[in-house]
Amino acid sequence: MADAPKEICGLDALQDLLTDRYASPVAVNRWESLEPWTVARVWLRSASALPRSVVVKCIPDGQREARTAPWRLCTELAALQFLSEDMGIGLGPRVIAADTAAGCLVLEDLAPRVCLDQLLRRDGAAAHGDRLAAFARARGALSAATAGRAETYYARRARLGPVDAAADQAGRLAPLRKEAIGHASALGVPPSGRTIHELATAMDELANPGPFLALSNGDAEANNIMLHATGPADARLIDFEFAGYTHALNDAVCLYVPGPAWLTVGDPTTTGLADQYRHALARGIPEAEDDRRYGDGLAAACTSWALVRLQRLTQLDTRSPGDHSRLQLIATLEAAAHTAETHQALPHVTGWIRRIAAVLRRRWPDANQDLAESGRFPPYQPRH
Repeated sequence: MADAPKEICGLDALQDLLTDRYASPVAVNRWESLEPWTVARVWLRSASALPRSVVVKCIPDGQREARTAPWRLCTELAALQFLSEDMGIGLGPRVIAADTAAGCLVLEDLAPRVCLDQLLRRDGAAAHGDRLAAFARARGALSAATAGRAETYYARRARLGPVDAAADQAGRLAPLRKEAIGHASALGVPPSGRTIHELATAMDELANPGPFLALSNGDAEANNIMLHATGPADARLIDFEFAGYTHALNDAVCLYVPGPAWLTVGDPTTTGLADQYRHALARGIPEAEDDRRYGDGLAAACTSWALVRLQRLTQLDTRSPGDHSRLQLIATLEAAAHTAETHQALPHVTGWIRRIAAVLRRRWPDANQDLAESGRFPPYQPRH
């Protein structure tokens, strides 16, 4: 067996960790690097009841002293143990062993499940309606199951090191929203006084979720859910490095507004994904049944994401004509506006976002395309 790269994990340390955990000798047969490169699937040989293979996440040697690296590993460990041990739900992989001092986390191997984004890229969204529905349900189910349990989660997380629950609730990308006003003003689309007031109300909704406060893995996108390519859509959520308690409807944005990987995501109200998510959410957060409260929160979350993405404006201005990222930003702004309009929320903010998108269409003629043109931009069209 070839030596595993040092960036993945020290094999001797891994074997010792598992041997101690199972009180029986454990040897590594072989390994396979996964994406990202700090993750590997490792096949084991042992007389104990250890699984045949596990997934190992490690902090690379060169990042051990970085401020965020140990924090992220501890957050993932706490979140996954919270779900399985405190909540008794199987929405994520089980933790098999952990050594936070060594920067190593050993997780259940969820294969043969694969990440949903791989299936969407390979086959298109139309071929995976059942798996997209499972994606929507899993996002809602995570929030429903964990609402009202923040104290239990943070008690577990605090045992692994300092944690800022207030920052989690505000959202780690919240500071980027402020930059959007400056970018819009530079484009000649400054917000009116009514828009600023309405925007402040929307952001206050996200900062103070009330009953909608729930655990998120911090990156609710299709690359962070694993399902079987065929057969039952048995979903598992992954990548909890940025987990924390925040407004539950932040996790619904990915169904309505393109994430970093996509040009479009389609309209979840017509595909049924919106109902799948909302019904799952309401099982644990009954307030999700209130149309006004739900619509206001969803519009605020989608608007927030659109403004976060607007901070890329200066970077996209330097791109060559035809770059998909320009079209993606326009699609993101217009999708957020459409969601707010559908729920009759944030009329002044919606009009402002529409005006920004119109200015960008004129600024980038290559991106002035009809996103609603039949067949040209199907749901989950990848950004290239």
